[in-house]
Amino acid sequence: MKIKINWGTGITIAMVLFMIFILQFLYRSFDSKNNHELVSEDYYNDELYYQQEIDKLNNANQLKQNIILKRVDKGFLITFPPSMKSDSITGTIYFQRPSNKSLDFQKSIALNSSEWLITHSNLVSGKWKVKIDWKYNKEEYLFKEDLFY
Repeated sequence: MKIKINWGTGITIAMVLFMIFILQFLYRSFDSKNNHELVSEDYYNDELYYQQEIDKLNNANQLKQNIILKRVDKGFLITFPPSMKSDSITGTIYFQRPSNKSLDFQKSIALNSSEWLITHSNLVSGKWKVKIDWKYNKEEYLFKEDLFY
């Protein structure tokens, strides 16, 4: 028995196959195995403090020498401005991994010298967002940089 397919049947088959193709993408996007994370859980609240963040960034940009991030053999070396007393600097260093929230970590700044080392044990290769929120003599500063480790 020979099956003949006319043009109407061919168009119908093509449309059904196309719909199946699109529906499988829809199924994959709503699958519970996919993780749809936000960078911040409370992003509405974060938006309210955005102007303060801009002011801190401007303060840091007005410094003669801002923070320097440098990759060394043991990890990443963060160098604070040498003109400031290291024991008067306070704040927090945030390392955020955009691809995996569970790798994010933060450290409180406690300096003995103007340098701070983040060791290899804390870092996994890939893209990191570094945010250093620090304070010196009641003046607040902010440093942000994306880096690849």
